[in-house]
Amino acid sequence: MILPRWLTGPLLWALAGAAAALGQAPWGLWPVALAGYGLGLVLIARARVPGLAGWIFGAAHFAVALHWIVEPFFVDAAATGWLAPIALGAISLGLGLFWAMAGAVGARLGGALGVAAALGAAELARAYVLTGFPWAMPGHVLIASPALPSAGILGAHGLGLCLLLGIGLIATWRPALSAFGVALLSAPFALATIGPPTAEAAPDAPVIRLVQPNAPQAQKWDPDFIGIFFRRGLEATAAPKVAPVALTVWPETSLPQLLSYSEDIRPILSNAADGPVLIGAQRYDDDGAPRNAAVLLTGSEGEIAHVYDKHRLVPFGEYLPLPQVAEALGIGPLAAQLAGRYAPGPGPDLIEIPGLGPVLPLICYEAIFPQDIRAADRPRAILHLTNDAWFGQGAGPRQHLALARLRAAESGLPVLRAANTGISAVIDARGGLIATLGLNEVGHLDALLPPAAAPTPYVRIGDWPALALILTVLATLAIRKRARAVDAGNVRA
Repeated sequence: MILPRWLTGPLLWALAGAAAALGQAPWGLWPVALAGYGLGLVLIARARVPGLAGWIFGAAHFAVALHWIVEPFFVDAAATGWLAPIALGAISLGLGLFWAMAGAVGARLGGALGVAAALGAAELARAYVLTGFPWAMPGHVLIASPALPSAGILGAHGLGLCLLLGIGLIATWRPALSAFGVALLSAPFALATIGPPTAEAAPDAPVIRLVQPNAPQAQKWDPDFIGIFFRRGLEATAAPKVAPVALTVWPETSLPQLLSYSEDIRPILSNAADGPVLIGAQRYDDDGAPRNAAVLLTGSEGEIAHVYDKHRLVPFGEYLPLPQVAEALGIGPLAAQLAGRYAPGPGPDLIEIPGLGPVLPLICYEAIFPQDIRAADRPRAILHLTNDAWFGQGAGPRQHLALARLRAAESGLPVLRAANTGISAVIDARGGLIATLGLNEVGHLDALLPPAAAPTPYVRIGDWPALALILTVLATLAIRKRARAVDAGNVRA
């Protein structure tokens, strides 16, 4: 059966977008993703309406990559399940608008290369505009590849530009430019070999214990189950130790009561015995606003040594971007367990751990923003407390873990990740997984703290080189287009 032309184009655009998404976790099919991006760039450049082609390409990409976004709505399916398809459609079509603009602008400037440069610009904007949502980006498909350590030089946007511009240059079908495109595509893999391999942890390095109580979200706050999950955490904290534990880390919101009157602090510390505990908790601040916090507990009496409040709140999960409209529809933040809307903390903040040094806490969603790691002083390690039970058991938790690996490679810092239902992990300074505790497992991980590498070029410079390259390519294409128009006008004259 031969499909009509009006259907063939959109179908191919969507298939290309879906193929590009398969480079994301859990699939990690980065060669397939490269082919998908290549096909997509060429099709958009040749489309009669490039903006529409870019929109369909992008919407299909995000629908596949972010299909797990429906999971939070099924935690209480009777109340919010009807919102699941609306949420997936809204986020896919909404994020696809960035790619629609890239298609419309890029195709006018100059074929597949123009689309590639404009898409790089759109993705950079998507990472920052309206607080940003740097998830499922082109550069992320290389997390599963041997090129991951090059993120310390290139960052996620640099990885994406090597991919997009390399494909765009190859698609010019000009030998010199295509050869340069191949070199650009190969650059992340070559740069990954630069520098010494990650050093192993020293035998006398501090031991960190990561606790994973495995509390499914639908049961997490059920009075019949709260005690069960808390006891799991205590048992994991008190489990036999081969060596003294310098720090025990519990996941996000794992303290069952409010911090201000919790009776659970003392048994946590009595079970930890060797050292302090960093635990995810909820609290009200002095103004009565609820906070999602990471709390450092020390001493036998449970002294609160430091409180860090999460500053990157999840849209629609912890706050509503359009609260008046949502409230009129009877919709509230999905993750709101306390009365009122969560208030954001002041920003990235280091915690000084006795015997360990400064660490940077990140709570859940915060691990997707590399700019926050660059904004803080240099820590010894990153501690990621998260509750991925909201994301289901498929792609969501695995993509979140992949982004934590990318943060390690970008910064040259080890990441230790305590996840409520998994995947808890110890990640070295080049993004390699040293140890993991899988999804839906109960237990703990003990690990020697991996050493940090020297501050990476990306930590020092950030995304400025990527922005400069994008502007250079776009300006060059615009000047070239203008020159051709002038030449054509002179010929007609």
